[in-house]
Amino acid sequence: MKIFDWIKGLFHAREPTDFYQYSAPFLFGKSISGKNVNEISAMQNSAVYACVRILAESIASLPLHVYAYRDGGGKERVPNHPLYYLLHDAPNSEMTSFNFRESSMAHLLLWGNAYAQIVRDHAGRILSIYPLQPNRMTVERDDTGEIVYWYTMMAGENPNVTKTGQIKLHKRDILHIPALGFNGVIGFSPIAMARNAIGVSIACEEFGAKFFENDARPSGILMHPGTIRQPEKLRDSWQSAFSGVNHGKTAVLEEGIKYETISIPPDDAQFLDTRKFQLTEIARIFRVPPHMLADLERATFSNVTQLSLEFVMYTLTPWIVRWEQALNKSLLLPSERGKFFVKFNVDGLLRGDYETRMRGFSTAIQNGIISVNEVRELEDMNPLTDAEGGNLHLCNGNLAKLKDAGAAYAQKKGGNENDEIRP
Repeated sequence: MKIFDWIKGLFHAREPTDFYQYSAPFLFGKSISGKNVNEISAMQNSAVYACVRILAESIASLPLHVYAYRDGGGKERVPNHPLYYLLHDAPNSEMTSFNFRESSMAHLLLWGNAYAQIVRDHAGRILSIYPLQPNRMTVERDDTGEIVYWYTMMAGENPNVTKTGQIKLHKRDILHIPALGFNGVIGFSPIAMARNAIGVSIACEEFGAKFFENDARPSGILMHPGTIRQPEKLRDSWQSAFSGVNHGKTAVLEEGIKYETISIPPDDAQFLDTRKFQLTEIARIFRVPPHMLADLERATFSNVTQLSLEFVMYTLTPWIVRWEQALNKSLLLPSERGKFFVKFNVDGLLRGDYETRMRGFSTAIQNGIISVNEVRELEDMNPLTDAEGGNLHLCNGNLAKLKDAGAAYAQKKGGNENDEIRP
């Protein structure tokens, strides 16, 4: 049987099922504010878009390498490992590593799950990794209790797919990174869980847009002392004369007509304060510091650096651990586990400013913790040669063990090192 016939044979008529089918009224639909909130509409909100973009780009820009455990302890980079090129450079022929991780992280932040298909050869070696749309994936257990994945393929999406249907994928063929969930297998969508907070923010944006659409003027009523035969004509005439590009013209009222506003001005309704609070609310959902969303109201020169470090430690680190453990679990062969591992490098984000880094490096070099070349590598500088002492681990000569100092003192006085030393 040809490989294409085998792939087509995996498709069959099957009614799609939804993991959230029993909790759909709770998770999706309209928010209390009356706005429909889903993964697509939420991204039209500037705060949600900014949070997703910040986190997705942060994860995508981190160096990702394959390491091996050393026999004597420590680790070393393994650039000749088959996974190294896929993770560091290009997981498939169509995407770079940055694009793959950026889109997968966006799926994780919006849908609560990131899926990718693992393409292997006959020996089980990974040839490529392709991201899958999370809204087309259904996760189930078969009769044996094994987790299986059903992915909906659309007609025309693949040359081998002539009609819409579902393809069954086994666990070994899927890279699945779940977010916070109730069963530990599938993550819940952060957008669905926080739909009311996001719905309020969407409503505030729409209110502001409508407000400026109406010339930033509150609506009002035209009062006439008598009876108006054609009120619609008067209203349309007023609207065409004093709205849109004609905003700001001087109104001339005849026949005793008076104009009175009936709406509360946005300043009185604390509209801007509400929008600021909703930005903080959405930043809280994604645990992104407000200053990264251009909210510098409470930012100072001293606390921005600390907030940036906390962003790495408390926001990025949990996501990084999810990625690393999922990559190690799904991509490494059973025989490779315990020997190799995949790890992000966050040292560049934790380095701080130049002066602080130099003080830290100086202390580390003087105490023999790192060599000069290790520092130069972190600073993206060329290494020094062995003759120049680039790989030496140095120690301050003025420091010595207390025991050695006591022995030297006793020997100088002609006594024994165990003798009591008196001044």
